[in-house]
Amino acid sequence: MIKLSPQVIRDGKHYMDTWPMQRQLYSLFPECRIIAATKFGIQVMPAIAVMTVALQLHYLGAEFLPQALAIGIFFFSLPIQGLVWLGNRSSQPLPPTIKGWYLDIYHKMQAQGCALEKIPQTPRFKELAKLLNTAFKQLDDAFTNQLF
Repeated sequence: MIKLSPQVIRDGKHYMDTWPMQRQLYSLFPECRIIAATKFGIQVMPAIAVMTVALQLHYLGAEFLPQALAIGIFFFSLPIQGLVWLGNRSSQPLPPTIKGWYLDIYHKMQAQGCALEKIPQTPRFKELAKLLNTAFKQLDDAFTNQLF
């Protein structure tokens, strides 16, 4: 069940800022596509919402105000839906296959001398995002290509 609260939206924004947008991850995780669509929506959807309402009112008249507002609110809510999805995803525990992959990357990075936070009891997608972000920032391309 998807939770909707201001905290979930803030978590989604933080997760969006933390997740590394690297080409190696696009085929592995839906986050890259959701983040790209959400960022695009944040830039474009408010203008589309206003234009939609204005055009409908201009061509159809004031009697279509409720329908025009409903469509405008829909367009305006699309980026928020992306943030809610990301916020809920960030707090989900990792599935067993991804958890094993997370632990493997964690131990390989530790062997390379990276300073990492302690492994949580049940790692979540937000910890995976932090780990991957650290991997892409601190390690060279040859090592990250080996990981993926």
